[in-house]
Amino acid sequence: MAKVLMKGNEALAEAAIMAGCKLFFGYPITPQNEIPEYLSRRLPEVGGCYLQAESEVAASNMLYGAAGVGERVFTSSSGPGISLMSEGLSYIAGAHLPVVLVNIVRGGPGLGGILPAQSDYFQATRGIGHGDFRILALAPSTVQEAADLIIEAFDIADKYRAPVMVIGDGLIGQMMEPVEFKERKKAELPPKTWAATGFKGGRERNVINSLYLDPLELERNSWELKAKYDAMAKDELRWELYNCDGEYDILITAYGSMARICKTVIKLLEDEGISVGLFRPITLFPFPYAQLREASKKAKSILCVEMSTGQMLDDIKIALEGTKPIQFYGRTGGIVPPPDEVIEQIKKVLKGEEVDKR
Repeated sequence: MAKVLMKGNEALAEAAIMAGCKLFFGYPITPQNEIPEYLSRRLPEVGGCYLQAESEVAASNMLYGAAGVGERVFTSSSGPGISLMSEGLSYIAGAHLPVVLVNIVRGGPGLGGILPAQSDYFQATRGIGHGDFRILALAPSTVQEAADLIIEAFDIADKYRAPVMVIGDGLIGQMMEPVEFKERKKAELPPKTWAATGFKGGRERNVINSLYLDPLELERNSWELKAKYDAMAKDELRWELYNCDGEYDILITAYGSMARICKTVIKLLEDEGISVGLFRPITLFPFPYAQLREASKKAKSILCVEMSTGQMLDDIKIALEGTKPIQFYGRTGGIVPPPDEVIEQIKKVLKGEEVDKR
């Protein structure tokens, strides 16, 4: 299939349709509005249903119902909207239902601003809702990768019967790049014998539920969820090593759009004879701790670069367990650090100086 020039949000929407999703429930919020706008036109063309809910709270419960009957279902939002969905997402996880959601991150907290940020890392990996549950989070750094990962996200959600998030910042959503929607081999996934599709006497009744008044039953359910997350950490880790074949004094850790900027930084520094490696986590949860620890062995120090006040930094510290000095450089509020700004910080690290603190 030929490549098509598409905005990131539109590529995510079209990729969801290619993954077999025909249902979208959501509510508008910048900077992801092109996703529902695109789907409002495209889903009726493929026999699907686009429904703008009265709120994100309502949308999350619509997701619960559609996923409960075994349909592939999808929503998109940005930080404040994801927060409003958090109760419903906890119910969805507790009921073992597959749902895919996209967060195109804007600056926060509060209403914040509509410019790109990476300040929802904690939300995606730590605090998306109440109770003992997690959400597998995939972080693309290009429009092509965003389209590829949304398709994978539907398969992962069905495989584990769990919600999966694709998290990108406003740059990913708004930039235009060539995208190729590749033919793919259909994944071998378990049949949805658990779905509430109507009881006709041919099987046991299926009940979709996240309420357990018996504490032993609730504990059993929580441990079943934990077993899924352990399996994800074993089988679903994704990461990229860039310029890590040779020797390097500094290893940058960055994800999403920030990782793209850091690749430019590395190329520019090569012209000055300075070798820097990049470790890019693609799964933010589960985080590739062991892989980062291995990549760090050749580096004298680590520089974590984010469009936040330092959220992925916690996972870097967990991975390295004090084995390497770690410095952090971040911009937030919608400010995207340009390559020359990051280069300046790297040169400070090489001199043994502290990077700038905002």
